[in-house]
Amino acid sequence: MPRDRMPPIPPEEMTDAQRGAAAALAAGPRGAVLGPFVPLLRSPELMNRLQKVGEYLRFQSALGPRLTELAILWVARRHTQQVEWAIHEPLARKNGIAPEVVAALADGRRPGGLAEDEAVVCDLLEELWANDSVSDPTFHRAVASLGERRLVDLLGLAGYYSLLSMVMNVARTPVPDGAPAPLERFPR
Repeated sequence: MPRDRMPPIPPEEMTDAQRGAAAALAAGPRGAVLGPFVPLLRSPELMNRLQKVGEYLRFQSALGPRLTELAILWVARRHTQQVEWAIHEPLARKNGIAPEVVAALADGRRPGGLAEDEAVVCDLLEELWANDSVSDPTFHRAVASLGERRLVDLLGLAGYYSLLSMVMNVARTPVPDGAPAPLERFPR
């Protein structure tokens, strides 16, 4: 991957607002400024607001960890977002996403053998991605399977991780610990 365009800001070069935002993030469940929050620290107020939304979506949403991690992987694959994939692929497996599902997503394929709620998540996100909306049958299937609250949390999660993916793709945020990029680029 090309050079990181927005590397970590040395503490002595941070503004007071950046120091405060970094401290608030480090005091939460993430424990440090890493991944998307490295480039986002350039806009500390945006980072503060986003990290609160992300804290809810990742750790407290009505979707639960299994569907949350599945949706994060789906979004990371669609954006070929290496950092999110590297962080969330092991979490997805730990939270019950089958290895063959992870492999299919990594290849850009719709996974087979999905549980009904997993199929609803993948089908809804695929249709939304392709059409910027979903059909009535897809909507009604999602509501029947997930309920309205979980559906709204899924949409929020997809939008949030799309935003993080775009930020890191533009910033060229490197994969943690210098690991190689886990995803191949989609042909365009």
